[in-house]
Amino acid sequence: MAIKVHGPMMSPAVMRVVATLNEKNLDFELVPVNMQAGDHKKEPFISLNPFGQVPAFEDGDLKLFESRAITQYIAHTYADKGTQLLPNDPKKMAIMSVWMEAEAQKFDPIGSKLGFEIVIKPMLGMVTDDAVVAENEEKLGKLLDVYESRLKESKYLGGESFTLADLHHAPSLHYLMGSKVKSLFDARPHVSAWCADILGRPAGSKTLELSKQ
Repeated sequence: MAIKVHGPMMSPAVMRVVATLNEKNLDFELVPVNMQAGDHKKEPFISLNPFGQVPAFEDGDLKLFESRAITQYIAHTYADKGTQLLPNDPKKMAIMSVWMEAEAQKFDPIGSKLGFEIVIKPMLGMVTDDAVVAENEEKLGKLLDVYESRLKESKYLGGESFTLADLHHAPSLHYLMGSKVKSLFDARPHVSAWCADILGRPAGSKTLELSKQ
């Protein structure tokens, strides 16, 4: 099998790549990486990603890291497969790119902190830092107000079609919508509908099934 994804499915970054492959109906091999044993900081993984972070990705002789770069490679290279995740129009592409940046620079830092404190720490037997949660809940509420305004204008962040801008949010949304901060999303009807839409996609369900194995 030509395509390999290295990393644990618990990782939102790994889920991001796997969800993209599933949207494209592509076959791939998921290669486990034991992060608790520190395998992501050792050979052979460190040769695939010198920063020692998951995921790492292989497609034949091409080796990539950074999940959002990987998803863009998949969307461009396999444009004729499965779901079209990129607009053809340059202006629509630019709008999608804006919201991809918003996810990476605005949403993910907040979502990752909340997900770690509320979801991951309890799973690992660690104590949640309530102060960090409160601070980031406030930040998330303000950010979702911006998203609500955007989603009043279009069904998805990049326009009327599902794109990478939406998909990139899905892993963190999966964790957050199963936590107490779900109320922040539910309080904003357009955001709530958007979450239900992107989390209800068949490729997303297939990705979550893998994460349970």
